[in-house]
Amino acid sequence: MNKASIVEAVHAKIGGTKVQAEQAVDTVVDSIINSLKQGNEVSIAGLGIFSVKTRAARTARNPRTGESIQVPSMKVPKFRAAKGLKDAVK
Repeated sequence: MNKASIVEAVHAKIGGTKVQAEQAVDTVVDSIINSLKQGNEVSIAGLGIFSVKTRAARTARNPRTGESIQVPSMKVPKFRAAKGLKDAVK
């Protein structure tokens, strides 16, 4: 499933135009992204929790040259699935 099929599902469920359905999907995605940028968690009941995790700095190796490279610490998105989602997938 991709964004276009999610827009189709929203359009089929709520009606209106496809443009309105796409705007609704975009609003949800943008809201999640903006909240994560601010360092907040986003919890959606039955789906899971989106959060931001800080990955520690580390030394990596360039596979082509074998040279060691310092990789700085960075923030990465994290998702923890809710029990309802885990049970539905089983």
